[in-house]
Amino acid sequence: MANGKAGEAMNSDRPVYIGTDGGATTSKVGGVWEDGTAVSTRLLQRATNAGAGPGAVVHGWVEAISDYLGPNGLAWDQVRGVGLAIPGPFQRYGVLDRSANLPAEFTGFDIHTAYSSALADRAGRAIPLAIGNDGDLGGVAEARHVRGASTASVVMLAPGSGLGCAYIGRDGLPLTGDTLAGMEAGHMAAPLQELGVPAYPCGCGRTWGCIEVYTTLSGLPHLLAAKLKQNPDHELARSQLGPKERAFALRGLAQKNDPLAVELFDFQARALGLHVANLTMALDPQFVVIGGGLMDPEATTEPFRERYLRIVRETAAPYLFPAQRARMSIVPAALGDLSQAIGAALVALYQDRS
Repeated sequence: MANGKAGEAMNSDRPVYIGTDGGATTSKVGGVWEDGTAVSTRLLQRATNAGAGPGAVVHGWVEAISDYLGPNGLAWDQVRGVGLAIPGPFQRYGVLDRSANLPAEFTGFDIHTAYSSALADRAGRAIPLAIGNDGDLGGVAEARHVRGASTASVVMLAPGSGLGCAYIGRDGLPLTGDTLAGMEAGHMAAPLQELGVPAYPCGCGRTWGCIEVYTTLSGLPHLLAAKLKQNPDHELARSQLGPKERAFALRGLAQKNDPLAVELFDFQARALGLHVANLTMALDPQFVVIGGGLMDPEATTEPFRERYLRIVRETAAPYLFPAQRARMSIVPAALGDLSQAIGAALVALYQDRS
């Protein structure tokens, strides 16, 4: 990590790879050296400003990179590649499709061409650009962290507003598929017979009971409504909050050991455990990394996180082959908000090496 003039001198000739995490609300910048280690454990974060249109967003990303380079003792002539993590889906590589997280005017936007051009204008030369789904690239960073020097394969599941999913192979790269929609595993059907719940609707339009609905915030209003019918005296049953606001309140209540909230997150952990078992049948990973807000040390307590992970592990175990039970590890994510920007930088590095 750069530190004043000494850091500037030390870093002045080192090649660096930059990652942009282009979220719908905020965008973040991180970087890695050519050995894959992070330039800094501090992220630079800016408002994405998506309401101002695609051009303004791209301009903001370039400005943010400049703001990142200077304090870390770096210059544009050291940047060997840039990666961009952005929500999918894609019409084709580098061209956005309609996203629930971005304004409609981003549909069909050739973000690869626009960002490449803006980077070249600022740097005075062409800079290779790699683009990928934000969940996939977050998985790249977490995979590098958890497997160390090994080439073990890694699945990452990140329950949040939806269920981020990634599979990272032995080459360190994500499974993207032929239409760049690989590992959209949040929209696989849940084993409803095991969970004892109906097929609640999903925002994707599928009606078969997407596993995302049973493991994330998106489905909590449905699950909570059913529980409140059985618990009419609960504080949320008497609340004037809307369904989504009530669901938002559950995480805080669970940290205070509210029985109903704890029961709902236990259910979600069990549903995720079944999904881990299902994905393991297809992908056979050595590591499963659980991310998302429920694993955030600033938002949840250690006992809550340990209980959640224990239920995921205990639910998955009976459905695994003996060798998988002995070898596979289910662990919490380690990089937090760093993951997607660092993953984007790593993919830029890997692309440069190939």
